Amino acid sequence: MTAEKIAEILLSCNAVKLNVKNPFTYTSGLKGPIYTDNRVLISYPQEREIIVDGFLNMLKERGLKPDYLAGTATAGIPWAAFLAHESSLPMVYVRSKPKEHGAGRQIEGMLKKSQNVLVIEDLVTTGGSAINTVKVLRAEGECMVHDVFAIFSYGLAKSEEAFRAESVALTTLTDIEVLLGVALNRGDLTEEEAEKVRKFRTDPENWWK
Repeated sequence: MTAEKIAEILLSCNAVKLNVKNPFTYTSGLKGPIYTDNRVLISYPQEREIIVDGFLNMLKERGLKPDYLAGTATAGIPWAAFLAHESSLPMVYVRSKPKEHGAGRQIEGMLKKSQNVLVIEDLVTTGGSAINTVKVLRAEGECMVHDVFAIFSYGLAKSEEAFRAESVALTTLTDIEVLLGVALNRGDLTEEEAEKVRKFRTDPENWWK
């Protein structure tokens, strides 16, 4: 299992799209040369199995033995479920905001206190959703969270700072640098275009300007 293989899957399944000339507009209003929708991967059984195996390998390589898995809502939920099934671990998921009815909780599932929880995310951009999940598990769940696993990361400085601030280790199956290398080998973009994508990584707020 290699980061290059995962990057190839992301590109082949159009989970990740690159376009420097006609950049994508994000919900934040920012424009960027890359767009990721890893939700499409759940529709590809063979590729899905490779990704889940990648998560299992990361567990072994890191020597982690979590008591629970927690998926981020909503994109991290299926991957947490796949991994929970393969590893025979209990799972919960964390809503992006509390319920507006009932007990008003954010954690769905039966989570015991003082457990070691591993968070599963599909994509890390700024790290906001993963860090929010970590905070909810620590506060509402009264659990320990030290690690987040994700399929892909843009490697933005903002996300790295966010994880450091919460003393959380982020481990990904692949990242932007590996993906750009694979994209170059495939002929998906030129060296000049790849460099423009790298510039987005260093300064996303001002890249389009």
